[in-house]
Amino acid sequence: MTHELAIGDRTYSSWSLRGWLAFAGFNIPLTTRKARMYSPEFAALLADFAPARLVPAARINGTVVWDTLAIAETLAELYPEKHLWPAAPAARAHARAIVAEMHSGFVALRSACTMNLRHSYAGFTPEAAVLADVARVEQLWESCAAFDESGGGWLFGHYSLADVFYAPVATRIATYNLPVGPRAQTYVAKSLALPAFRRWRAMGLAEGFAQPGYDLDLPSSPWPGPTPLAARAVEGKAAINTLCPYSGKPVAANALLEIDGQVIGFCNPFCRDKTLHDPEAWPDAMALLTGR
Repeated sequence: MTHELAIGDRTYSSWSLRGWLAFAGFNIPLTTRKARMYSPEFAALLADFAPARLVPAARINGTVVWDTLAIAETLAELYPEKHLWPAAPAARAHARAIVAEMHSGFVALRSACTMNLRHSYAGFTPEAAVLADVARVEQLWESCAAFDESGGGWLFGHYSLADVFYAPVATRIATYNLPVGPRAQTYVAKSLALPAFRRWRAMGLAEGFAQPGYDLDLPSSPWPGPTPLAARAVEGKAAINTLCPYSGKPVAANALLEIDGQVIGFCNPFCRDKTLHDPEAWPDAMALLTGR
């Protein structure tokens, strides 16, 4: 099967994150095509996924599918063995209900707290409507406990499309330090630690672009996700590998990264930089290091 996904800015596009996690969260292979939002390239990208007008838009086995919910349902049909929805009928119905509410609601939270994976702000003061949305999110998360299939810590025990759709909410709680109880904080931490999400955020940071109008003039705290392993870009050193761990192409002289005293080479600076921002999110790179 062949799949393509059109996305916007990884740092800011919550809908793109949902679309990508519907694939990457379940190890469904895809080719990602990206353009910066509000740019001519963005319009050209979407034109290739007509009649879609917004991201994400997918081409799944040659058929264009747009809207995150449609993409999710299409993948669930194509990959029943991956159990994108909970297995039990009652849990599956509940999951679809909370996903539908997320898909169509929470306007105050979306408007006041746009997704921004670059910052965790200190001093943000949410309005009453935002707090009401957050309280509703907590209520929905709590309601899932009755359908937990495994005790695995996700909304329905095992990772499902419900977790995909609420991933951007978890990032908003982290970015704006929105007040939630201990159980919700534990779930947010689990969402931020998901390897697929860590890779997404690392790629966004590697792109290094600040979309005008999205960042707030507030002090920032350290990102509350897992602390990245220390790494630094270097030059003029010998890499322990000759081929990029991702592409298999020859290592470039301007794409070297030092971790724990060992130098890994990549085929281009983007491959280096996405690894720099969170090395342990990239197993193929970490496998090059002795003992990892």
